[in-house]
Amino acid sequence: MWCIAAITPEYRARMYDVLDLYAEPYNPKRPVLGVDEKPKQLLEDSRQSIPMRLGCPMKYDYEYIRRGRANIFMCVEPKGGRRTTRVTQRRTKPDFASFVKFLVDEEYPEAERLRLVVDNLNTHNASSFFETFGEKEAQRLLEKIEWHFTPKHGSWLNVAEIEIGVMDTECTRRRIKDIELLTTEVAAWNTRRNEKRVNINWLFTRQEADEKLSEHYVS
Repeated sequence: MWCIAAITPEYRARMYDVLDLYAEPYNPKRPVLGVDEKPKQLLEDSRQSIPMRLGCPMKYDYEYIRRGRANIFMCVEPKGGRRTTRVTQRRTKPDFASFVKFLVDEEYPEAERLRLVVDNLNTHNASSFFETFGEKEAQRLLEKIEWHFTPKHGSWLNVAEIEIGVMDTECTRRRIKDIELLTTEVAAWNTRRNEKRVNINWLFTRQEADEKLSEHYVS
């Protein structure tokens, strides 16, 4: 928050919308899902690393070989203890639309509506669906989606950022040489995390926002 000089009425409205959404009781028919993406630079060791062993961490040389970039889509259901990930080459509109279509048709086919919390990236809107699938299919998918946008410069309100931080700590914050290995590692992490049914217990409320941030509010 230190980089924000003033919190506008639009910022507050979006913040309240997301915080009120997180405060609702869990409803599997209308799940709240945080969706975001994480770029990942692919790096290969230039020299053979020394594997970790009991009492000794892995050792690797500071030099590495760049192998391009990839993208990781993250969807997390904070109160359902469930996350869905997908590794892609890029994060274009078709990539985003295809990921959300997978959520609608494969991950949550019984849900009446998916309530998506997203930031303001230019792919996170209805145009991605129309450009990717055409009008009829786009309309079908969009009828199952309810958009909730974080404020500009307020992506910290997206629970997906918390889950991405966990994924980095436990899996992806290391050298991974190619997209095939990244896909395998992220899928294994996703499976382990889901098996534990780890929830995100969001505690920051509208009332606390007013108490802590009101000095930055502008009319």
